[in-house]
Amino acid sequence: MVGSVLTGVTKSGKTKIDRRKVMLEKMFKLKEHKTTPKIEIIAGITTFMTMGYILIVNPDILSVTGMDKGAVFTATALSAFIATMVMALYANKPFTLASGMGLNAFFAFTVVLQMGYTWQFALTAVFLEGIIFIIMTFFKIRVAIINSIPYNLKKAVSVGIGLFIAFIGLQGGGVIVHNPATLVSIGSITSSIALLTLIGLVITGIMLAKKVKGALLIGIVVTTVIAVSIGLVNEVVPHDQLDARVSEMAAHIARAPSANLSVLKDVSNTWFENMGMESS
Repeated sequence: MVGSVLTGVTKSGKTKIDRRKVMLEKMFKLKEHKTTPKIEIIAGITTFMTMGYILIVNPDILSVTGMDKGAVFTATALSAFIATMVMALYANKPFTLASGMGLNAFFAFTVVLQMGYTWQFALTAVFLEGIIFIIMTFFKIRVAIINSIPYNLKKAVSVGIGLFIAFIGLQGGGVIVHNPATLVSIGSITSSIALLTLIGLVITGIMLAKKVKGALLIGIVVTTVIAVSIGLVNEVVPHDQLDARVSEMAAHIARAPSANLSVLKDVSNTWFENMGMESS
């Protein structure tokens, strides 16, 4: 009797799992794309770990305009969640969407601090821009624009974005520092944080070369464990000092000549547009 009950429970549990597999297969066509739920879960966690920095950086940058940092944090998280869910459930594409570096700096430092517009006015412009992009997407104008871009240029844009993010990471890791003469120079490579950054890069690079599944995630976890074990977590820049650095950056850009800012504006606009096209 007990054996029959256990068998029934086992079969019931297996049936539920099978139904979930069928549902996932029907919804996302995993076999057709040569993937599995396990691979997708690892990929999702890895993607979150590599792009989670925006939850900290975006509020820090936009708060210099007077926007509430907590509200910006919530908006950043919610917009990423909603956009990613739409991309997954409606477009059925394995892409994550979130606020990007480039437009936020242009929004805060150029439009608000240098041009003198309020952040409310600037947000209205962003809202109108979004409506225009939706209309362009609805009439497939945006697709036509994307298709007109040469393939090599699309690849170059991806490389450029990667270099931009790598530059931010190397700067945060102390491998490179600001130099008033050459703009960029090598930091103190023998410092603990810089060494940890390089060790993390080497570990991740080796695993990527050997095609280890989840190499990025494993690299992040291993580097974090090393940092905690040798007490480097306490050397992270305090939040008040980080705020001071962002404010100093904002003041520096606000004092910059208008000619330089116009170049920054053009570069930022082009960068953001290319990022938007690439993520579509």
